[in-house]
Amino acid sequence: MLSIIQAAGWPIWPLIACSILGMALIFERFVALKTARVAPPKLLDEAITVSSKSVPTPDVVNQLAQNSALGEVLATGLRTLNSNPQCSETDLRSAMEGAGRSVAHRLEKYLSALATIASAAPLLGLLGTVIGMIEIFGSQAGTGGMGQAMGGGNPTQLAHGISIALYNTAFGLIVAIPALIFWRYFRSRVDAYLLTLELASEQFVRHILRLRKVK
Repeated sequence: MLSIIQAAGWPIWPLIACSILGMALIFERFVALKTARVAPPKLLDEAITVSSKSVPTPDVVNQLAQNSALGEVLATGLRTLNSNPQCSETDLRSAMEGAGRSVAHRLEKYLSALATIASAAPLLGLLGTVIGMIEIFGSQAGTGGMGQAMGGGNPTQLAHGISIALYNTAFGLIVAIPALIFWRYFRSRVDAYLLTLELASEQFVRHILRLRKVK
């Protein structure tokens, strides 16, 4: 591997940096987008059960907020009702929507960076290819033009230029393809989570409105 990096020349180092950053972002997103950290399947039912007769105490609400992203949104509704029992439905929805936007921003964190790596890596590979071709023809200067460049001149420099071109092209694709695949995977995962949060929030708003009438 080291010999390949040495043969590819300096243009491959930005690609290596992109690959390291991309792997770090992919690992971080896998951890951050676990279902248990975003939207545990039974959390909504548990929150409705706990608040079926009265608004839970602040300690219980804080535990709910710290449970997951969904818990944070649901806890916002309970806190709004605690602070203002006569709040309107519009105020309640606005508070939960604000919490939902904050959660959505966190779920989408680093996805744009991963998409940038997927887009930039092939261009960096192309840059290495161009530099390699420049070295090929530059090394043949004064040896008889393009035809001589491809068939004569310094064979060592010719091989070096070709290796730079091919290694950088291949490495650019090696970095870009997994980054694109994981970006699309995380993007679809986030979209599914956001739909789950939206539906759960709507159901919990109706529950809170019923709870307020009971009170």
